[in-house]
Amino acid sequence: MSSPLEISEPIASTHTNDNEVNVQVPVDSTQVEANNQENEHEEPVVGRKRKKTLVVWNDFDEMEISPRVKKVVCKYCKIKFATGGTGYSNEKMREIITTVIMVHEYPFSVVKDSIWMWAFQYANPDFHKVTHKTARNDCLALFEMENKTLKKLLESVSKISLTIDMWKSSHQVVEYMVITGHFIDVGWNLQKRVLSFVKVPTPRRGIENKVFSISVDNASYNDSCIRCLKENISLSSKLFLGGSLFHVRCCGHILNLLVQDGLSTIKDIIFNIHESVKYINHNDARLKAFCDVVEQKRLKERKLVIDCPTRWNSTFNMLSTALKFKTAFASYKERESHYNYAPSLEEWNQVEKVCKLLEVFNLATHVISKVWKVKQILDKEIEDEDLFMREMVGPMKKKFDKYWGECNMLMAIASVLDPRCKFNMVSICFPLIYSKEVVDENIKKVKSSFEELYDEYVGLCLQESTSSVVNLDDNISSSSQLNTSVVTGFDEIMSMLREKEVVSPIKSELQDYLDEGIYVLNTNSYSALDWWRNNSMKYKILSKMVVDILAIPISTVASESTFSAGGRVIDEFRSKLNEEFVEALIYGGDWFHEKYNVKKKSKVNITYYNFYK
Repeated sequence: MSSPLEISEPIASTHTNDNEVNVQVPVDSTQVEANNQENEHEEPVVGRKRKKTLVVWNDFDEMEISPRVKKVVCKYCKIKFATGGTGYSNEKMREIITTVIMVHEYPFSVVKDSIWMWAFQYANPDFHKVTHKTARNDCLALFEMENKTLKKLLESVSKISLTIDMWKSSHQVVEYMVITGHFIDVGWNLQKRVLSFVKVPTPRRGIENKVFSISVDNASYNDSCIRCLKENISLSSKLFLGGSLFHVRCCGHILNLLVQDGLSTIKDIIFNIHESVKYINHNDARLKAFCDVVEQKRLKERKLVIDCPTRWNSTFNMLSTALKFKTAFASYKERESHYNYAPSLEEWNQVEKVCKLLEVFNLATHVISKVWKVKQILDKEIEDEDLFMREMVGPMKKKFDKYWGECNMLMAIASVLDPRCKFNMVSICFPLIYSKEVVDENIKKVKSSFEELYDEYVGLCLQESTSSVVNLDDNISSSSQLNTSVVTGFDEIMSMLREKEVVSPIKSELQDYLDEGIYVLNTNSYSALDWWRNNSMKYKILSKMVVDILAIPISTVASESTFSAGGRVIDEFRSKLNEEFVEALIYGGDWFHEKYNVKKKSKVNITYYNFYK
């Protein structure tokens, strides 16, 4: 007899993110056949089409073949056919293959794949095969072409904020420093580009005058490196607010440090739960026995999760999921004499407390503005009578107080530049983060820093206006040297009038912005950059601040990598290449992801063990 609970081996699943999995559920084939026969004569249902977001779709048009059939046609091919051409270009095909290699990090040997080449030749008999050497050279050529495009783009950018990350090769004792630039372009679009990928941890020359801030993690050696770099850059250009915004600590790394400290207090319990999941999934007999226990306990859950040690959110998922099976683990231990990893009732209680704490960190990691909830729960737990929670939260609170002050200043200034918030966000959140004794002092510090920063931008704009006036006067005087014999005070008076005309509106711009009141949304969609783009002519000085401040990244890692405690690794295909090719592939992969709006897929897998009814 078959069990009412069907047991299935772990199957391949599509990961949309770490907490969501689309699973293929077994379906009765006879039922499918019956449904097909029943619906054979029905009209097809036209579903809602998903919006095409990739930039490549801009090169295609839809042609209606019949009332219910549409065909996608390349615009380039249509032009070629209209002019009597063949509609195909091997040069364009080579560019596409090169882009695919760089974006998806394929080895050059992929062009030797016979099935792939057969598919291209089947699609177009005019296709010429690409050799391994040609693909490699094409990557370098495409990199050089995009490099020139990027340099031209950066010429129109006033300030750039940098993030620094360390990569390592999995087959070489080599470490690389990756420098990524974040900036807002002339169209008010937030841009991110890899600017340098080198063995020697020194940024390439050419952008020193544009550097506004550098975001790094909290490693101790970063403090001394950033201090030296700050001194060198200060020699050639002035840093705003005395350089207090230059060194930005990675918020994701701060949260990760706090969580790792907390998890270390229950590392033995985590080990037991991890080994429990491994033990149950070791063979079909153990898995079936555990499923029988789950069925007897009438548990609704049908999934066990095993964690990835370098990603604390996967550990959180494993613990929170295992909590739902805690009674099943205890009963399974009575059946299985060789199973010795079941946590005790007291340990399960500790896991439950830790999961409640980590749930707040998980929220703060996805929505960084919720970080005040982290401070609240740390203060609450450290005042609790529970000795276990006080011992766990104590080191976490010390690190939070040590590192978060600098991040608060940056985020507070950024919130003031959000027309929905202005100073209201600071006045609401600071009492939740700081004690009553220092909250007023910190609010005043934000206001004074914001006003000082604004005054520096006023001075910068005044200096630019004065220099342009001087250049104009020089041109006029050089073109009318014959009339310099007549000396009057008119030029001096006009200079004073111009200065007054420039300074007067600049001084009142900040007050006008704050007095205007908060921006009330009329729709669900909102972008602060869109608002400032539409009001850039009204607030000329503040809009310059926005371009520099809102481009500063508060984390050195992408949101999907925030949970990782490990470093970036260059795989074996690329680690065997020389520095020139590795650099070109890393640059190209990053640039083309941005150019074609291709989302990067996470390579970290969390194993799910599913039970089906």
